[in-house]
Formats: sequence, structure tokens, C-alpha cells
Amino acid sequence: MENFKSIKKNVVLSVGLSSLLIILMFSNVAIAAEKKFDYFSTLQKRLVKDGFIKKGINALYKKPQVSFDTKGVSLYFVHTESKLNYNQFLDQKNIKKARAYMKKYKKELAFAQKTYGVDKEVITGIALVETRLGTYVGKRMVINILSSMSALSEKKVREKLWADIKDRTELTKKKFEAKAAKKAGWAYKELKAFLNYTTKEKINPLNINGSYAGAMGICQFMPSNILPLAKDGNGDGKINLFDHADAVASIANYLKRYGWKPGLTQKQAFKAVYSYNHSKYYVNTVLKIAKALKAKPKS
Repeated sequence: MENFKSIKKNVVLSVGLSSLLIILMFSNVAIAAEKKFDYFSTLQKRLVKDGFIKKGINALYKKPQVSFDTKGVSLYFVHTESKLNYNQFLDQKNIKKARAYMKKYKKELAFAQKTYGVDKEVITGIALVETRLGTYVGKRMVINILSSMSALSEKKVREKLWADIKDRTELTKKKFEAKAAKKAGWAYKELKAFLNYTTKEKINPLNINGSYAGAMGICQFMPSNILPLAKDGNGDGKINLFDHADAVASIANYLKRYGWKPGLTQKQAFKAVYSYNHSKYYVNTVLKIAKALKAKPKS
């Protein structure tokens, strides 16, 4: 009887261990399968084909910080511009902060206005709406956002993202596919511009955070606008959009390039600011902020 109990115990133990081994085996297979899903392998090949050094690109994408930003990219498929509350920037609290900003960066704003002919109040208005005067520049790694969006050119990556967000978006699968494909092409251009900029300025791309769209700095420039439009406002020989002098000069130069000039009409002013952000709500808010800043402060 004792031998039978011993045999039974050993059989149960053996079955238990076997079950555990099977569970662990399938768990390891699942983990391995997840690890094998490489979001950026094709993207790396594209970048190398387009002239980037293979060794540098491969090293960059092997960094543990570089990953597919599902949460950040998904915002592009649920975000609606018209839902943003721009009126918040017109309250007295924000106007007061804007006046304090103009006082603190009086020299930088005066230089920009004199050099590019753009009203300092408009420059300040844009800085206020874009990043609350540089106090909120975004928390998402630009390299991850742009790489993730670029990778959506691949069907397998789009399918993986769709599986993750299909229950949280109002888009149909067909509309998602169309938007993802369009944004992937746009993001790839921005990614190349971002890598060219960080290489030129000798900046670690892993250290730059921005918006969910990849806009960066106090002025929230997209990378493709940096090299042609950003300016060195403090004369240190570098372009750092997280520096107020550079950001202020860059906003001014951008608006000048798109038609801002001293004495322009209201219609021309609207058109110039609209080039900065294609939203009439945005433009009207910036111009209202500028008007409020030009008015005599309430005692």
C-alpha cells in the first residue's frame, strides 16, 4: 500500500512538472514570438539606402530606448483639432504670463522683430499656444514617434497597430489604412530631416522629446523646417530650438518666409500665421493674444 501511494505521488508530481514545463515552454515561445516582431528592420534598410551610414543606423535602432510608440502614434488616429480649447490662452492669467515672458526675453524679442519684421507680440502668442512659453515641450521621444509612424508603410506593422487600437478609434479599418499609409510617407521625410539635423548639430537623437506628432522645441518645429527655417538667435553657432533666443528668431523667420512684413493687412497676417498651423482656431487665438499684449495692461 505504501509503495502504491509512493508511486501515485511520483506520478502526480511527474504530471505536475510536465504541465509546468509545457506552460513554461509555450510562454517562452510567446515571448520569443513577441521579440521576433521587428518593427524597424525594413525602416533601417530604407534609411541606409537613402544615404545614412549603416553602422550608425543599426547602432541607433539597437538602443533599448528606441521602440515602437503605440500609445503616441495612436493619438494620431483619435485626435481632433477642433476639440482643443484655445480660449484658455486668452484668459488674464495666461496674458499676464505672456507679458512677463516679453519682459524676461525683451532683448531676444526686440532682435527678432528688428531683424525679421515680425511683431514681438505675435511671436509671443505662438510660443504661448505652442508650448505655454516653453514650459511644456512634449514628453515623447521624437525618434520613436517618427520611426513608428514611418514603419506604418509596412502592412504587418499597420496590422499590429490596428489590433492594438481598433477598439479605441472611430476610424474604420479602411480609413485607418488610408490615413496610416499617408502619414507613414510624411513621417519618413520628417525622420530623415530629424536625423540630418541631429547629425549636423551633433545632438544625441535620444535626448530630444517633442509632441505626439514629432514637433520639437519651444516653437514646435517639425524637423523638415529646422534646417531651412530655424535661426541661431543667440549667435553661438548652433541651432537649439529649446533655447528661447533660437526659438524666438526661428518663429520670426518662419513667419517672414510666409509673408509677414511690417504694416501688413489683417488678411495677410492671418495667412502668415495660418502657414504655421493650418487651423483657423489657432490663427484667431494667436492674433487675439497679440492684440491683448499690445493693449495697455489693466491696472
